[in-house]
Amino acid sequence: MTSPAAHQGASLGLPADGPGSIASVLRRLVALAVDWILCSLVATGLLGMQWGQAAGLQAFLPLIVLFVVNVILVTTIGTTIGHRLLGIRVVSVDGDGHQAPPPGRSALRALLLCLFIPAIIMDADARGLHDKAARSVVVAAR
Repeated sequence: MTSPAAHQGASLGLPADGPGSIASVLRRLVALAVDWILCSLVATGLLGMQWGQAAGLQAFLPLIVLFVVNVILVTTIGTTIGHRLLGIRVVSVDGDGHQAPPPGRSALRALLLCLFIPAIIMDADARGLHDKAARSVVVAAR
């Protein structure tokens, strides 16, 4: 006899829905798109990147800004601007469910997120490899 499938996040002790439950992939993708647009605007407006003429390191400015923003904001408040707008946050799986990952783990998470491929390979709990490596999970904040 087989048991009914557990909800995503059950193995992490997370609720099936509501605050603290696994954030949907759609909400996470939209949050990432918002963050990418904002980082591209910062790279263009404040750091002088020119669209269509970016070469060398300048072509990577939005990605560098995304990395820095993720490390700073996820470490300090557990959420990027995109996350905040979409009502999600990053928490450490070995904390109390409300604690943001420490700086080293946030940096590892951000680096793997910037590589993109680890973020799209997910486990049964819808955690990307970047979250598994950083021992974090993206949950609904509201």
